[in-house]
Amino acid sequence: MKTFAGFPFLDDLEKINTEVVVVGIPFGTPYSTDHGAIFSDSPVVMRKESLRYPDDMNAWDFDLGGTLADISNGKIADAGDMPGSPSTPEANRATAKKAIQKIIEKGAVPVVLGGDDSIPIPVMEAYDGAEPMYVLQLDAHIDWRDAVDGTKFGYSSTMRRASEMAHVKGIVQVGMRGVGSARKEEMEAAEAYGVHFVTAKTFHEKGPSSVLEHLPDGCRCFITLDYDALDPSIMPAVGSPTPEGLYFQETIDLISSVCQKTKVVGVCLVELVPSQDVRRLGAITAMRVAWNVIGSVCKNL
Repeated sequence: MKTFAGFPFLDDLEKINTEVVVVGIPFGTPYSTDHGAIFSDSPVVMRKESLRYPDDMNAWDFDLGGTLADISNGKIADAGDMPGSPSTPEANRATAKKAIQKIIEKGAVPVVLGGDDSIPIPVMEAYDGAEPMYVLQLDAHIDWRDAVDGTKFGYSSTMRRASEMAHVKGIVQVGMRGVGSARKEEMEAAEAYGVHFVTAKTFHEKGPSSVLEHLPDGCRCFITLDYDALDPSIMPAVGSPTPEGLYFQETIDLISSVCQKTKVVGVCLVELVPSQDVRRLGAITAMRVAWNVIGSVCKNL
């Protein structure tokens, strides 16, 4: 199997002996099987782009300030993709939750390559019973719908479901802009919960400090990033591109700062749509975000 950046392949989650596990979860709870299918190749595409130049692992990386090989230094394995189908949402959620439970039981940090933005729901559910954690979401949309067409576990409900989890102590949401999934009632529900919103405009103006001030030093933090948080000039491969999103450097700077200030317990990267890509720009950007996430997590273990 072609693993992310050539990391060792982990063929059995019972055999985890690394501190970080990359795992592909291509299938979540789509609102239609056709819609769910457009994300199914996303983990494979990110892995493929990470292997464009096999020497990159050993090359000096100016984003990370070193080589990924030296920074990772045996700390990472790639468990491949979990099975599923756009037509089996309940089974997809169960498979995702079980996989993440196993990874965290073994003391490793999961880095999830999705898949659509419903996938963070079962991933976050896997932390039930663990110490409280904060959720940091980077997204163009706030995802506070209670249900869409009777579905409560779809991509528009991710943060609403997170708010109902006893182990989620607080939520910080970054990157929202334009008109998206939030109607008045969703905004009121999020504000009543106590969400700290950092719009894309505020983040552009104030930088990472506008986010970090809402995350206590040393807290446990789960990061979920929907690729439509990024500006479409660098991330065209999403379902709902929206102007004036986050840019690459400020995004990886934020992730690096969060990894330094908090204890990151998991990361979920979702919503890459390969069929919407332009000259592989979105796939390359998605891969480089994932690459930096892995590096930043490893540097702060």
